[in-house]
Amino acid sequence: MYTVVGISFKEKGRIYYFSPENYKLKKNVTVIVETERGLQFGKVEIENTEISESKLQLPLKKVIRISTKSDYNTHKKNMKEAENALKKCKELIKKYNLNMKVLDASYTFDKTQLLFHFLADNRIDFRNLAKDLAALYHTRIELRQVGVRDKAKEVGGMGICGCCLCCSKFLSDLDTVSINMAKNQNLSLNPSKINGVCGRLLCCLKYEDECYSEYRKNIPEVGKTVKIEKGEGKVISVDILSQKYKVDVPNVGIIEVSNENN
Repeated sequence: MYTVVGISFKEKGRIYYFSPENYKLKKNVTVIVETERGLQFGKVEIENTEISESKLQLPLKKVIRISTKSDYNTHKKNMKEAENALKKCKELIKKYNLNMKVLDASYTFDKTQLLFHFLADNRIDFRNLAKDLAALYHTRIELRQVGVRDKAKEVGGMGICGCCLCCSKFLSDLDTVSINMAKNQNLSLNPSKINGVCGRLLCCLKYEDECYSEYRKNIPEVGKTVKIEKGEGKVISVDILSQKYKVDVPNVGIIEVSNENN
């Protein structure tokens, strides 16, 4: 087990684990941490806690210090300069007529890197764009292509449930969602029912998948031949959560079976 703290670098952003070193950190405390990109200004989302090695990417990066007022002012200045860089990047995209939409820009705390996230349908040759940006800002430039789910998280909106999008409200990680999750829950595979506003599978399909998988262990699959008290027949439908299924028994009819009684 390792003692870690969970830290995010932007509102509703992904949570990363760091070694707290000798600090006992409370939620919402701001810190300076070491990352692969350089020093970063972040906020504690998860206080000191124990996590098993299997759930971590080792070695852990460290918390350098609790941020000072000077660190905070530097962070605010970096954010303002990143906003200006975003505007300039959009101008250069128009200049080079590139089929891409830049979503955001961010500096590392020590300004050793300027990162842009962008959306595009295909691969983009942005070499001239990167050269111009590097000449303007005298730092390492990274342009990172992201998907439509990331765009939905950034923009926000309302889901088909009538609530704010989970990704923009509270999800810090956009986990993989598969069509098998919809099948596992006996949902209609109509795209208008199982796709979100981003056009990808609903994130909420993952929420109950583990529960459905556990309940399915005791229910036969549709089409399977089973023996019940009144004879042998094929399963024609299942109700996973109520643990019931219907069997078509020849010369008898359709019999509903409760798994509790079978």
